Amino acid sequence: MTRALIVGGTRFVGRHTVSEFIDAGYDVTLFNRGNHENPFADEDRVEHVEGDRTVEGEIKRAAVEVDPDVVVDCVAYHPRDVRVACEAFADAEAYVYVSSGAAYGADRIPKREDETPLERCSTEQAVDDADATYGPRKAEGDRAIREAAERGVNATSVRPPVVYGPHDYTERFDYWIDRVERHDRVVVPGDGTNLWHLVYVEDVASALRTVAEEGEPGEAYNVGDGHAPTLGEWVERIADACGTEVDTVFAGPRELGAADLELTDFPLYRPYPHLLSTAKLRSLGWRPTDHETALAATVADHRDSGRTGRENGPDREVEERVLSILDTV
Repeated sequence: MTRALIVGGTRFVGRHTVSEFIDAGYDVTLFNRGNHENPFADEDRVEHVEGDRTVEGEIKRAAVEVDPDVVVDCVAYHPRDVRVACEAFADAEAYVYVSSGAAYGADRIPKREDETPLERCSTEQAVDDADATYGPRKAEGDRAIREAAERGVNATSVRPPVVYGPHDYTERFDYWIDRVERHDRVVVPGDGTNLWHLVYVEDVASALRTVAEEGEPGEAYNVGDGHAPTLGEWVERIADACGTEVDTVFAGPRELGAADLELTDFPLYRPYPHLLSTAKLRSLGWRPTDHETALAATVADHRDSGRTGRENGPDREVEERVLSILDTV
């Protein structure tokens, strides 16, 4: 396998995936609309084909023009996108769909690919764009992968949870870095023990290549950090990476409610633990990056980027109200 086509490829997961394949010796072609700056414009081994992946004719044109050995689909947000791509790239040696841990439809600890049920997806949800239907749409895409494999297509999927790392335009992780770097005291919702499995972006990229090269048709593979810290632990680890100290102040529903806040107003909080088993991916030889390395790169990029993530959580003024309430208790 020598030519990789990355559908997407210029922003976050796709950007790191391009670098992963280049470093592994592949020639790479990007397929996207060209709406974002191409960080690989000066890279000799990266070509660009412009087109809209939601238009069936254009994705099929890309398949003919590029004739890729491997396809990694970073921006398939509707089941139809996956079905069209599986048809267009049926002759490729590997087609890998970026699914999501949100595809799981049952709370299990941990969630396992071949055991935990997926979300159901109605006809209406399949064509929707709301955040509430993201998981069902990703799950239906996974079902499309298995159906394509039954027809002989070497199609697989990778399910990451929330992704963090350099070039993260969602800024969910940036919120906590910003808080830690700018303030001595940081409000953490609940008792700090809520758990949301995260994954470093470069590990998603390496997982996508591993699955392209070693994965079994029709299979899905979870990817996640080797250790899943609680939110309170994440704040402490971020402080260590920033070379500072921080006082984490835990606030429950009553204290937050007095400031018109809820637990879920804070990024990376969820009421029930979300943990993915990565044993299946590890069986292919994949290994995660240690947190010290991942956080060093993430903090360095945060400092260079100008991102703050403040829109993802409460204003500092409101946070100060919570701190004042807690100080009087």
